[in-house]
Amino acid sequence: MFKRVKLWQLYIIPFLFIILVLSGENTSLLFDKLQSFEEVAQETSALGERDVRQMEQVHVSRVIDGDTIEIELGEHVRFIGVDTPETVHPKKSVQCFGKEASNKTKALLEGKDIFMEKDVSDTDRYGRLLRYLYLPNPDAPEEVIFINEYLIEQGYGVVVTYPPDVKYHEQFLEAQKVAQKEGRGLWSACD
Repeated sequence: MFKRVKLWQLYIIPFLFIILVLSGENTSLLFDKLQSFEEVAQETSALGERDVRQMEQVHVSRVIDGDTIEIELGEHVRFIGVDTPETVHPKKSVQCFGKEASNKTKALLEGKDIFMEKDVSDTDRYGRLLRYLYLPNPDAPEEVIFINEYLIEQGYGVVVTYPPDVKYHEQFLEAQKVAQKEGRGLWSACD
């Protein structure tokens, strides 16, 4: 009447369930990475044209967290004007919406060539480059998504200003108002 069940068979279903749960976040990141420039551009007003000839082009080797990347030469770059929730701070736990912000930055930038714009300061007190970042349209490089503004507008981060680097401060405040009003990202997910 009853078949003999082997011990390993009892563990296979819970094991598969755990694998599915753990891969859920990675699957979401994979789908985000597959999103085309045009698809991202449709959801934002951080799209515009810039004279990229005046900017530095770099390759993003890895994303450290939502507002910090490492470029090909090993330098760390901190995004000017935006602060995303922490995911790797040595003295803080992972903050609300931190993983989502980090994953979005990975999906947008990791392994891609981008343009960087300097404001007044070159580096912060930790030696990281301070820059505004632009993701170019592969078919028309002068058409870019302003990543700093995008992260604020979509609710992945908040405006943070450290003078003298204030070139786009007002633009960022407007983007944050939109995110707050529409309850995007951390504005609805976090207290």
